[in-house]
Amino acid sequence: MSDRPLVSVDEALATVLAAVVPLPVERVSLRDARGRVLAQNIVAGLSLPPFANSAMDGYAVRSQDLPGHLRLVGESAAGRPFDGSVGPGQAVAISTGAALPEGADTVVMIERTALLDHGSTVEIEQTAPVHDNIRDAGSDVRGGSLVLGAGTPIGPAQIGAIAALGLAEVAVRVRPRVAVLPTGDELRSPGEPLGPGQIYNSNGPMLRALIEDAGALATEAAAVADTAGAYRDALATALGNDVVISSGGVSIGPHDLVRAVGHELGVRELFWRIAMKPGKPLCFGVRERTSSPAPTLVFGVPGNPVSTLVCFELFVRPALRALTGAMDPSPRFASGVLTSAVKCNPLREELIRVHRNPLDELEPLRGQQSHQISVSSQANALARIPMGEGVLAAGTRVAYLSLGAS
Repeated sequence: MSDRPLVSVDEALATVLAAVVPLPVERVSLRDARGRVLAQNIVAGLSLPPFANSAMDGYAVRSQDLPGHLRLVGESAAGRPFDGSVGPGQAVAISTGAALPEGADTVVMIERTALLDHGSTVEIEQTAPVHDNIRDAGSDVRGGSLVLGAGTPIGPAQIGAIAALGLAEVAVRVRPRVAVLPTGDELRSPGEPLGPGQIYNSNGPMLRALIEDAGALATEAAAVADTAGAYRDALATALGNDVVISSGGVSIGPHDLVRAVGHELGVRELFWRIAMKPGKPLCFGVRERTSSPAPTLVFGVPGNPVSTLVCFELFVRPALRALTGAMDPSPRFASGVLTSAVKCNPLREELIRVHRNPLDELEPLRGQQSHQISVSSQANALARIPMGEGVLAAGTRVAYLSLGAS
Protein backbone atom coordinates (compact mmCIF):
# COMPACT_ATOMS: atom_id res chain seq x y z
CA MET A 1 0.00 0.00 0.00
CA SER A 2 1.41 3.40 -0.95
CA ASP A 3 1.81 5.96 1.84
CA ARG A 4 1.93 8.80 -0.69
CA PRO A 5 -0.80 11.36 0.17
CA LEU A 6 -3.76 11.53 -2.16
CA VAL A 7 -3.84 14.47 -4.56
CA SER A 8 -6.99 16.59 -4.52
CA VAL A 9 -9.19 16.80 -7.59
CA ASP A 10 -8.36 20.47 -8.12
CA GLU A 11 -4.61 19.88 -7.68
CA ALA A 12 -4.71 17.02 -10.16
CA LEU A 13 -6.58 19.09 -12.75
CA ALA A 14 -4.14 21.99 -12.32
CA THR A 15 -1.21 19.57 -12.83
CA VAL A 16 -2.77 18.17 -16.01
CA LEU A 17 -3.47 21.59 -17.53
CA ALA A 18 -0.02 22.91 -16.60
CA ALA A 19 1.55 20.04 -18.57
CA VAL A 20 -0.33 20.87 -21.78
CA VAL A 21 1.45 22.57 -24.68
CA PRO A 22 -1.12 23.64 -27.31
CA LEU A 23 -0.80 21.81 -30.61
CA PRO A 24 0.33 23.47 -33.87
CA VAL A 25 -1.92 25.65 -36.01
CA GLU A 26 -3.41 24.74 -39.36
CA ARG A 27 -5.82 26.48 -41.71
CA VAL A 28 -9.06 24.75 -42.64
CA SER A 29 -11.96 25.66 -44.86
CA LEU A 30 -15.01 27.07 -43.14
CA ARG A 31 -17.01 23.96 -44.07
CA ASP A 32 -14.55 21.85 -42.03
CA ALA A 33 -14.30 24.22 -39.05
CA ARG A 34 -17.28 23.06 -36.98
CA GLY A 35 -16.17 21.62 -33.66
CA ARG A 36 -12.67 23.11 -33.90
CA VAL A 37 -11.17 25.92 -31.78
CA LEU A 38 -10.06 29.23 -33.26
CA ALA A 39 -6.32 29.86 -33.18
CA GLN A 40 -6.70 33.44 -34.41
CA ASN A 41 -8.67 36.53 -33.58
CA ILE A 42 -11.44 37.20 -36.09
CA VAL A 43 -11.45 40.93 -36.84
CA ALA A 44 -14.16 42.39 -39.06
CA GLY A 45 -12.76 43.42 -42.42
CA LEU A 46 -16.03 45.19 -43.19
CA SER A 47 -19.02 46.53 -41.31
CA LEU A 48 -22.12 44.40 -40.94
CA PRO A 49 -24.44 45.24 -42.45
CA PRO A 50 -22.23 47.07 -44.98
CA PHE A 51 -25.02 49.51 -45.85
CA ALA A 52 -28.20 50.84 -44.28
CA ASN A 53 -31.09 48.56 -45.22
CA SER A 54 -34.73 47.87 -44.56
CA ALA A 55 -35.96 45.65 -41.74
CA MET A 56 -39.36 45.22 -43.46
CA ASP A 57 -41.04 44.86 -46.82
CA GLY A 58 -42.64 48.23 -47.50
CA TYR A 59 -41.82 51.70 -48.83
CA ALA A 60 -38.82 53.94 -48.28
CA VAL A 61 -40.01 57.53 -47.87
CA ARG A 62 -39.27 60.88 -46.24
CA SER A 63 -40.98 61.05 -42.86
CA GLN A 64 -41.86 64.72 -43.39
CA ASP A 65 -44.11 63.72 -46.33
CA LEU A 66 -46.39 61.62 -44.11
CA PRO A 67 -49.30 61.13 -44.11
CA GLY A 68 -50.00 61.49 -47.77
CA HIS A 69 -50.25 60.09 -51.29
CA LEU A 70 -46.75 59.51 -52.66
CA ARG A 71 -45.63 58.85 -56.21
CA LEU A 72 -43.94 55.46 -56.62
CA VAL A 73 -40.65 56.07 -58.48
CA GLY A 74 -38.90 52.69 -58.32
CA GLU A 75 -37.88 49.67 -56.30
CA SER A 76 -34.93 48.67 -54.09
CA ALA A 77 -34.68 44.88 -53.92
CA ALA A 78 -32.13 42.73 -52.11
CA GLY A 79 -29.03 42.80 -54.27
CA ARG A 80 -30.55 45.35 -56.67
CA PRO A 81 -30.49 48.84 -55.06
CA PHE A 82 -32.58 51.73 -56.36
CA ASP A 83 -30.40 53.88 -58.60
CA GLY A 84 -31.51 57.32 -57.55
CA SER A 85 -32.77 59.29 -54.58
CA VAL A 86 -36.13 59.80 -52.93
CA GLY A 87 -37.41 63.35 -53.41
CA PRO A 88 -40.38 65.26 -51.96
CA GLY A 89 -43.65 63.38 -52.37
CA GLN A 90 -41.93 60.23 -53.63
CA ALA A 91 -41.68 56.63 -52.42
CA VAL A 92 -39.56 53.61 -53.34
CA ALA A 93 -40.81 50.06 -52.86
CA ILE A 94 -38.28 48.23 -50.72
CA SER A 95 -37.70 44.61 -49.67
CA THR A 96 -36.34 43.32 -46.38
CA GLY A 97 -32.54 43.60 -46.47
CA ALA A 98 -32.51 45.92 -49.49
CA ALA A 99 -30.33 49.04 -49.43
CA LEU A 100 -32.02 52.20 -48.18
CA PRO A 101 -32.22 54.73 -51.04
CA GLU A 102 -30.58 58.10 -50.69
CA GLY A 103 -33.00 60.73 -49.43
CA ALA A 104 -35.26 58.30 -47.53
CA ASP A 105 -35.20 58.42 -43.75
CA THR A 106 -37.88 55.90 -42.79
CA VAL A 107 -39.55 52.72 -44.01
CA VAL A 108 -43.30 52.13 -43.73
CA MET A 109 -44.28 48.47 -43.63
CA ILE A 110 -46.42 47.30 -46.51
CA GLU A 111 -49.33 46.36 -44.23
CA ARG A 112 -49.91 50.07 -43.46
CA THR A 113 -50.16 51.19 -47.09
CA ALA A 114 -52.42 50.91 -50.11
CA LEU A 115 -51.62 51.19 -53.82
CA LEU A 116 -53.70 53.57 -55.92
CA ASP A 117 -53.85 54.69 -59.57
CA HIS A 118 -52.97 51.27 -60.97
CA GLY A 119 -49.92 50.99 -58.72
CA SER A 120 -48.36 54.36 -59.49
CA THR A 121 -49.26 55.93 -56.13
CA VAL A 122 -48.94 54.64 -52.57
CA GLU A 123 -51.30 55.88 -49.88
CA ILE A 124 -49.94 56.17 -46.33
CA GLU A 125 -52.47 57.46 -43.83
CA GLN A 126 -50.24 57.52 -40.73
CA THR A 127 -47.10 59.33 -39.70
CA ALA A 128 -43.88 57.40 -39.14
CA PRO A 129 -40.88 58.39 -37.05
CA VAL A 130 -37.51 59.05 -38.60
CA HIS A 131 -35.38 55.90 -38.82
CA ASP A 132 -38.33 53.51 -38.40
CA ASN A 133 -37.63 49.96 -39.67
CA ILE A 134 -34.07 50.84 -40.76
CA ARG A 135 -30.95 48.82 -39.95
CA ASP A 136 -27.90 51.09 -39.85
CA ALA A 137 -24.62 50.18 -41.52
CA GLY A 138 -22.40 48.62 -38.84
CA SER A 139 -25.29 48.01 -36.45
CA ASP A 140 -24.15 44.39 -36.09
CA VAL A 141 -20.39 44.97 -36.12
CA ARG A 142 -18.14 47.78 -37.30
CA GLY A 143 -15.15 47.16 -39.53
CA GLY A 144 -11.93 46.74 -37.56
CA SER A 145 -13.61 45.46 -34.39
CA LEU A 146 -13.00 42.07 -32.76
CA VAL A 147 -15.73 39.55 -33.55
CA LEU A 148 -14.35 36.29 -32.10
CA GLY A 149 -11.25 35.73 -30.00
CA ALA A 150 -8.65 32.99 -30.33
CA GLY A 151 -9.70 30.05 -28.17
CA THR A 152 -13.37 30.28 -29.10
CA PRO A 153 -15.01 26.93 -29.97
CA ILE A 154 -16.52 27.03 -33.45
CA GLY A 155 -20.18 26.10 -33.66
CA PRO A 156 -22.91 26.92 -36.17
CA ALA A 157 -23.37 30.50 -34.92
CA GLN A 158 -19.65 31.20 -35.11
CA ILE A 159 -19.52 29.77 -38.63
CA GLY A 160 -22.38 32.08 -39.59
CA ALA A 161 -20.54 35.12 -38.21
CA ILE A 162 -17.29 34.19 -39.95
CA ALA A 163 -19.05 33.55 -43.26
CA ALA A 164 -20.84 36.90 -43.02
CA LEU A 165 -17.40 38.54 -42.93
CA GLY A 166 -16.46 36.79 -46.17
CA LEU A 167 -13.79 34.48 -44.73
CA ALA A 168 -13.50 31.13 -46.50
CA GLU A 169 -11.01 29.57 -44.08
CA VAL A 170 -9.78 30.00 -40.51
CA ALA A 171 -6.76 29.10 -38.39
CA VAL A 172 -7.36 26.34 -35.82
CA ARG A 173 -5.27 24.00 -33.70
CA VAL A 174 -4.78 20.54 -35.15
CA ARG A 175 -6.94 17.80 -33.73
CA PRO A 176 -5.29 15.84 -30.89
CA ARG A 177 -4.44 12.24 -31.75
CA VAL A 178 -5.38 9.95 -28.89
CA ALA A 179 -4.42 6.30 -28.44
CA VAL A 180 -6.67 4.08 -26.32
CA LEU A 181 -5.09 1.06 -24.64
CA PRO A 182 -7.59 -1.22 -22.84
CA THR A 183 -5.70 -3.76 -20.70
CA GLY A 184 -6.71 -7.09 -19.21
CA ASP A 185 -6.56 -10.82 -20.02
CA GLU A 186 -10.28 -11.01 -19.27
CA LEU A 187 -11.39 -8.65 -22.05
CA ARG A 188 -13.13 -9.77 -25.21
CA SER A 189 -14.50 -7.65 -28.03
CA PRO A 190 -18.28 -7.21 -28.26
CA GLY A 191 -19.68 -9.89 -30.55
CA GLU A 192 -17.19 -12.57 -29.50
CA PRO A 193 -18.22 -15.47 -27.25
CA LEU A 194 -17.23 -15.20 -23.60
CA GLY A 195 -15.19 -17.87 -21.84
CA PRO A 196 -15.00 -18.50 -18.09
CA GLY A 197 -14.07 -15.35 -16.16
CA GLN A 198 -14.21 -13.13 -19.23
CA ILE A 199 -16.07 -9.85 -19.80
CA TYR A 200 -16.64 -7.59 -22.77
CA ASN A 201 -14.35 -4.66 -23.39
CA SER A 202 -16.60 -1.66 -22.74
CA ASN A 203 -13.91 0.90 -21.92
CA GLY A 204 -12.30 0.87 -25.35
CA PRO A 205 -15.48 1.69 -27.30
CA MET A 206 -16.62 4.15 -24.62
CA LEU A 207 -13.31 6.02 -24.62
CA ARG A 208 -13.28 6.13 -28.40
CA ALA A 209 -16.76 7.70 -28.38
CA LEU A 210 -15.76 10.19 -25.66
CA ILE A 211 -12.64 11.21 -27.56
CA GLU A 212 -14.52 11.73 -30.80
CA ASP A 213 -17.24 13.63 -28.93
CA ALA A 214 -14.47 15.94 -27.68
CA GLY A 215 -13.38 16.65 -31.26
CA ALA A 216 -10.17 14.58 -31.16
CA LEU A 217 -9.00 11.64 -33.28
CA ALA A 218 -9.05 8.23 -31.59
CA THR A 219 -7.08 5.06 -32.27
CA GLU A 220 -8.30 2.09 -30.24
CA ALA A 221 -5.89 -0.81 -29.76
CA ALA A 222 -7.02 -4.37 -29.20
CA ALA A 223 -7.13 -5.37 -25.54
CA VAL A 224 -3.57 -5.72 -24.22
CA ALA A 225 -2.63 -8.82 -22.25
CA ASP A 226 -1.51 -8.47 -18.63
CA THR A 227 2.18 -9.08 -19.33
CA ALA A 228 4.99 -6.56 -19.20
CA GLY A 229 6.14 -7.44 -22.72
CA ALA A 230 2.73 -7.05 -24.32
CA TYR A 231 2.05 -3.78 -22.56
CA ARG A 232 5.54 -2.44 -23.33
CA ASP A 233 5.04 -3.06 -27.05
CA ALA A 234 1.59 -1.47 -27.06
CA LEU A 235 2.62 1.59 -25.06
CA ALA A 236 5.78 2.15 -27.11
CA THR A 237 3.63 2.40 -30.23
CA ALA A 238 0.97 4.53 -28.56
CA LEU A 239 3.48 7.11 -27.29
CA GLY A 240 3.76 8.53 -30.80
CA ASN A 241 0.34 10.13 -30.26
CA ASP A 242 -0.48 13.40 -28.50
CA VAL A 243 -2.38 11.61 -25.73
CA VAL A 244 -2.43 8.04 -24.43
CA ILE A 245 -5.29 6.72 -22.30
CA SER A 246 -4.49 3.37 -20.77
CA SER A 247 -7.42 1.68 -19.07
CA GLY A 248 -6.81 -0.69 -16.17
CA GLY A 249 -3.65 -1.86 -14.44
CA VAL A 250 -2.97 1.28 -12.38
CA SER A 251 -3.58 -0.02 -8.86
CA ILE A 252 -1.14 -2.04 -6.70
CA GLY A 253 -1.95 -5.62 -7.69
CA PRO A 254 0.54 -8.07 -9.25
CA HIS A 255 -0.90 -7.46 -12.73
CA ASP A 256 -0.91 -3.66 -12.45
CA LEU A 257 1.96 -2.95 -14.84
CA VAL A 258 1.05 0.40 -16.35
CA ARG A 259 3.08 2.73 -14.15
CA ALA A 260 6.24 0.58 -14.07
CA VAL A 261 6.30 0.03 -17.83
CA GLY A 262 5.57 3.69 -18.44
CA HIS A 263 8.57 4.61 -16.31
CA GLU A 264 10.77 2.22 -18.33
CA LEU A 265 9.68 3.99 -21.55
CA GLY A 266 10.43 7.48 -20.27
CA VAL A 267 7.04 8.55 -18.92
CA ARG A 268 7.60 11.05 -16.08
CA GLU A 269 4.81 10.51 -13.59
CA LEU A 270 3.33 13.73 -12.19
CA PHE A 271 0.78 12.22 -9.84
CA TRP A 272 -0.84 8.93 -8.85
CA ARG A 273 -3.96 8.40 -6.71
CA ILE A 274 -6.40 11.23 -6.14
CA ALA A 275 -8.89 11.92 -3.37
CA MET A 276 -11.87 11.07 -5.54
CA LYS A 277 -14.44 8.29 -5.79
CA PRO A 278 -14.62 6.69 -8.25
CA GLY A 279 -11.23 7.06 -9.95
CA LYS A 280 -8.80 7.08 -7.01
CA PRO A 281 -5.95 5.14 -8.77
CA LEU A 282 -5.70 7.60 -11.70
CA CYS A 283 -2.10 8.29 -12.71
CA PHE A 284 -0.84 10.98 -15.06
CA GLY A 285 2.53 11.69 -16.62
CA VAL A 286 4.27 13.14 -19.65
CA ARG A 287 6.78 11.83 -22.11
CA GLU A 288 8.89 14.30 -24.08
CA ARG A 289 9.01 14.02 -27.87
CA THR A 290 11.80 15.04 -30.23
CA SER A 291 9.26 15.52 -33.02
CA SER A 292 7.12 18.05 -31.16
CA PRO A 293 7.44 20.69 -28.44
CA ALA A 294 4.27 19.23 -26.94
CA PRO A 295 4.91 16.16 -24.77
CA THR A 296 2.70 13.10 -24.98
CA LEU A 297 0.15 13.20 -22.15
CA VAL A 298 -0.24 9.77 -20.57
CA PHE A 299 -3.31 8.95 -18.49
CA GLY A 300 -3.64 5.67 -16.64
CA VAL A 301 -7.30 5.39 -15.74
CA PRO A 302 -8.83 2.67 -13.54
CA GLY A 303 -10.37 -0.27 -15.34
CA ASN A 304 -13.83 -0.04 -13.84
CA PRO A 305 -15.92 1.65 -16.52
CA VAL A 306 -17.54 4.29 -14.31
CA SER A 307 -14.08 5.29 -13.04
CA THR A 308 -12.93 5.57 -16.64
CA LEU A 309 -15.89 7.79 -17.52
CA VAL A 310 -15.41 10.08 -14.52
CA CYS A 311 -11.66 10.43 -15.05
CA PHE A 312 -12.20 11.29 -18.69
CA GLU A 313 -14.73 14.02 -17.95
CA LEU A 314 -12.74 15.61 -15.12
CA PHE A 315 -9.22 15.37 -16.54
CA VAL A 316 -8.90 14.05 -20.09
CA ARG A 317 -11.58 16.18 -21.75
CA PRO A 318 -10.11 19.39 -20.25
CA ALA A 319 -6.67 18.32 -21.48
CA LEU A 320 -8.02 17.84 -24.99
CA ARG A 321 -9.61 21.30 -24.85
CA ALA A 322 -6.33 22.80 -23.67
CA LEU A 323 -4.40 21.09 -26.48
CA THR A 324 -6.65 22.84 -28.99
CA GLY A 325 -6.15 26.22 -27.32
CA ALA A 326 -9.61 26.61 -25.73
CA MET A 327 -9.85 29.74 -23.59
CA ASP A 328 -11.36 27.92 -20.59
CA PRO A 329 -10.59 24.20 -20.75
CA SER A 330 -11.66 23.35 -17.19
CA PRO A 331 -14.76 21.20 -16.56
CA ARG A 332 -17.93 23.27 -16.87
CA PHE A 333 -19.60 22.76 -13.53
CA ALA A 334 -23.02 24.26 -12.89
CA SER A 335 -25.15 24.40 -9.76
CA GLY A 336 -28.12 22.16 -8.95
CA VAL A 337 -30.19 20.91 -6.02
CA LEU A 338 -30.20 17.34 -4.68
CA THR A 339 -33.63 15.72 -4.61
CA SER A 340 -32.63 13.23 -1.91
CA ALA A 341 -30.05 12.96 0.85
CA VAL A 342 -26.49 11.86 0.02
CA LYS A 343 -23.93 10.60 2.54
CA CYS A 344 -20.54 12.31 2.42
CA ASN A 345 -17.24 10.44 2.24
CA PRO A 346 -14.77 11.57 4.95
CA LEU A 347 -11.70 10.79 2.83
CA ARG A 348 -12.61 11.60 -0.77
CA GLU A 349 -14.82 13.72 -2.94
CA GLU A 350 -17.46 11.69 -4.74
CA LEU A 351 -18.83 12.10 -8.24
CA ILE A 352 -22.23 10.45 -8.21
CA ARG A 353 -24.41 9.79 -11.21
CA VAL A 354 -27.62 11.76 -11.27
CA HIS A 355 -30.49 12.61 -13.54
CA ARG A 356 -30.83 16.38 -13.96
CA ASN A 357 -34.18 17.85 -14.94
CA PRO A 358 -34.75 21.26 -16.60
CA LEU A 359 -35.07 22.88 -13.14
CA ASP A 360 -31.52 21.75 -12.25
CA GLU A 361 -32.87 19.24 -9.76
CA LEU A 362 -30.46 16.34 -9.35
CA GLU A 363 -31.89 12.90 -8.67
CA PRO A 364 -29.19 10.44 -7.47
CA LEU A 365 -29.49 7.13 -9.29
CA ARG A 366 -29.47 3.75 -7.60
CA GLY A 367 -26.27 1.80 -8.13
CA GLN A 368 -23.24 4.02 -7.59
CA GLN A 369 -20.51 1.38 -7.65
CA SER A 370 -17.73 1.88 -10.17
CA HIS A 371 -18.52 -1.23 -12.23
CA GLN A 372 -22.18 -0.28 -12.82
CA ILE A 373 -21.91 1.25 -16.28
CA SER A 374 -25.54 0.49 -17.12
CA VAL A 375 -26.55 3.04 -14.50
CA SER A 376 -24.29 5.61 -16.15
CA SER A 377 -26.20 5.14 -19.39
CA GLN A 378 -29.26 6.52 -17.57
CA ALA A 379 -27.41 9.50 -16.05
CA ASN A 380 -27.04 12.88 -17.72
CA ALA A 381 -24.85 14.52 -15.08
CA LEU A 382 -22.30 13.92 -12.34
CA ALA A 383 -22.94 15.62 -9.00
CA ARG A 384 -19.84 16.64 -7.04
CA ILE A 385 -20.24 15.68 -3.39
CA PRO A 386 -17.59 17.35 -1.21
CA MET A 387 -15.41 15.38 1.18
CA GLY A 388 -16.69 15.50 4.74
CA GLU A 389 -18.70 13.98 7.53
CA GLY A 390 -22.44 13.51 7.75
CA VAL A 391 -25.15 13.75 5.14
CA LEU A 392 -26.13 16.36 2.57
CA ALA A 393 -29.87 16.78 2.97
CA ALA A 394 -32.32 16.90 0.09
CA GLY A 395 -32.45 20.46 -1.16
CA THR A 396 -28.70 21.02 -0.73
CA ARG A 397 -27.11 22.88 -3.62
CA VAL A 398 -24.08 21.15 -5.16
CA ALA A 399 -21.97 21.45 -8.30
CA TYR A 400 -22.74 19.18 -11.23
CA LEU A 401 -21.12 18.37 -14.55
CA SER A 402 -23.30 17.59 -17.54
CA LEU A 403 -22.36 14.36 -19.33
CA GLY A 404 -21.72 14.47 -23.03
CA ALA A 405 -20.77 18.19 -23.13
CA SER A 406 -17.95 18.93 -25.57
